[in-house]
Amino acid sequence: MDIEDFHHFFDCCVGGWVSERTYHYVPQGEIERSRTEFQVAAIPLDLKHKVLQDNQYAIPPLVEDLPGFRLGFHTVSETGETVSQELRMLFVPQAQQDGVLVGDYLRDRAYEEDVPIVAQFRYTPATRELLMTTRYTRVVSVDSITLVNPQLRVRRILNYRRPPEGQPLDTLVLAGFGVEQKEAP
Repeated sequence: MDIEDFHHFFDCCVGGWVSERTYHYVPQGEIERSRTEFQVAAIPLDLKHKVLQDNQYAIPPLVEDLPGFRLGFHTVSETGETVSQELRMLFVPQAQQDGVLVGDYLRDRAYEEDVPIVAQFRYTPATRELLMTTRYTRVVSVDSITLVNPQLRVRRILNYRRPPEGQPLDTLVLAGFGVEQKEAP
């Protein structure tokens, strides 16, 4: 399994980022804009082990080579509401299918629910898109980060009402779109 490009994606993401986003709350017909400042750092080995332990996830081989982040962010919406959070995430590649890398995506705390969580990811090297799908209690979040270049990312967040098991995602409750620019060091 060749994950060199995947590591390059993570290397490019380290640093400070500023995101301007628009959220569409579909059922309410409301639109909200926000600004988020991110601080992204590589995750050290001790925190990789902690994320694995928090999720009761079997220790994979070569843990030190697994990509991941320490992520802190502060968001201010146009209404003045603020949200700040810090979390650690780890990506465990499982397979490569037609050039696309797939695997598990672990966090020590989730966005929608304040618990450790295991989700799935897909990374497509041809488009440099990381697609993360998380099944929460009430919603399924499909979050995309596309690395346009080392200084610019495009973000898309789609939250669907969680359907019964085996049913398609067909009720969109939130759509978020953003442009993220890297801050000068």
